[in-house]
Amino acid sequence: MIHLSPIDIALIAAYFIGVVFVGFRASRRKKSGADDFILAGRTLTLPMFVATLVSTWYGGILGVGEFSYRFGLSNWIVFGVPYYVFALVFALFLAKRVRASNLTSIPEKLEAAYDRTAAIIGGGLTFVLVTPAAYVLMLGVLARLMFGVNLAVGVIITTAITVVYLFSGGFRSDVWANALEFVLMFLGFALMVGFAVHHYGGWEFLRSHVPALHLTWHGGNSWQFIAIWFFIALWTLVDPAFHQRCFAAKDPATAQRGILVSILFWFVFDFLTTASGLYARAALQHLDDPSLSYPLLAEATLPSVAKGLFYIGMLATIMSTLSSLMLISGITVGKDIMGRVRRVGSDEASVKRWTNFGMVCAALVSVCLALLLPSVVSLWYTVGTCVVPGLLIPVLASYSRRFGMSAMGAKSIMLTAPLLSTAWLLAGQLNSRGDGGVYPYGIEPMYPGLLAALVGWIIDRIAVGAKRLSANRPTEVK
Repeated sequence: MIHLSPIDIALIAAYFIGVVFVGFRASRRKKSGADDFILAGRTLTLPMFVATLVSTWYGGILGVGEFSYRFGLSNWIVFGVPYYVFALVFALFLAKRVRASNLTSIPEKLEAAYDRTAAIIGGGLTFVLVTPAAYVLMLGVLARLMFGVNLAVGVIITTAITVVYLFSGGFRSDVWANALEFVLMFLGFALMVGFAVHHYGGWEFLRSHVPALHLTWHGGNSWQFIAIWFFIALWTLVDPAFHQRCFAAKDPATAQRGILVSILFWFVFDFLTTASGLYARAALQHLDDPSLSYPLLAEATLPSVAKGLFYIGMLATIMSTLSSLMLISGITVGKDIMGRVRRVGSDEASVKRWTNFGMVCAALVSVCLALLLPSVVSLWYTVGTCVVPGLLIPVLASYSRRFGMSAMGAKSIMLTAPLLSTAWLLAGQLNSRGDGGVYPYGIEPMYPGLLAALVGWIIDRIAVGAKRLSANRPTEVK
C-alpha cells in the first residue's frame, strides 16, 4: 500500500535520531531544582512558547485527515473555530492569572483554592484527560504503514522513542524537541498542498471533484453534532498543556501574547490540513479507511524526498503532542497524586523519580487503551465528554474571587459531573443499534454533566452566600 524509497526511510530515521538527540542535548542545559525539571525554570521566551504550544495542541493528525476527507470544510468549523474561540478566552482572561499564580499544575491550583482532597480528585481527572492513548495509536498506525510492523510493536517502539529523553531532561527537553517538530510539521504539509496544487490543479479541481456538501460549513452534519464539538472545545480552558506552558512563561505578558500568536499559526495549519483532506477526497474516491487519507494522498502525489518529509511532518505533529502529554501525565501521577497521597518529598530527586514513575504508568495505560479502543475520534470524544464537565467550573472558579466556590462544592462537582456523563455515555452504548450511541432522550452525554456542574455551582453559591449572611447578622441582645 505504501512505498518508501531508501532515501525516504533514511530521512525518517534521521528524524527519529534528531529528535532524541535534541531532547538529550537540551537536558544538558537544565539547572538544578524540581522547578527546572517540571517548568524549565519558568524561562520560556515568546518564540519557544509559541513553538511548543502550537505543536503540542495539534497532535491528532490522522483524525483530522479522516474528518476532512468525510466532511470537507466542516473540519475547520469542528476542529478549528471552537479552539480559536476558547484559546482567545484563555489568553484574555486566564493566561496572566495562571502565570502570576507561580504554581506548577492544575491540581496544585485546586489545592490552593480548595483543599488537598480536591487536588487529588482533580489530579485523577487530569490524568484521564491527558492520557495520550489517541496519539500512541496514531504513531502505531503510521509505523505499521511505513515499515509493515505489527500494530502493537509499532505502538511500543514509537512511544519509547518519543518519551525516552523526557526521563533525563523533563520539560526543557520536551520544549526543544517541540521547537524542531514545529518547523517540520509546517514544512511537511506545505509540501503536500504545494505538490497537490501542481499535480491536480486549484479550486476548480476541488469544486468539481468533491461532493457539494464538502464545501459547506456544516458538511452535512446536524447542528447538535457540531455543537457538541464546541462544548468539547471547552477542554481548552482546563487543558493542562495550556496551563503548564503559561506557568513556564518568563512573565504573564509572554503567556498572553504567546497564545494570541499561536492562534494565527493554528489557523494556517488548519488551512493546510483541510486543503490536504479536500485533495484526498477529490483524488481518492471511496476510501475504505478515511483515516489513511493523508498517507494515501502522499503515495499518489508526492515524489521521493518530498514523501519522506511529509511523513516526518505527520510524525512530528503526533510526537510533539505525545511527548508533552506523557510528561504531564507523569507529573500528575508522581507529583500531584502520589506526592499528596504518600506525601513524598518535593526536592528535585523525589520529583524526578516519581514523575518518571508516572510516565511509565501513563505509557502502559496509553498502550493498552490504544490497542483496546483503536479509534482516534472515539478516544477524543469519550475522554472530552466524561472529564471536562468535572474540571471546567472548579478550575475556572479557582481563579475568581467573585465567582469562587467552597471546597465541598468543588469536590462534589468533580465527582458527580463526570459520573453522570459517563453513565449517560454507557447507557447510549448499551442502547446502540449498530449506528452509534442512542443516548437517553437523544441528548449528548456531555450536556447532563455540564448541567449538573452548573447546578452544583449555583447551589454552592447560594449556600455560601447564606452562610456569609448568617455570619454577618448582628447577634440579638436579650
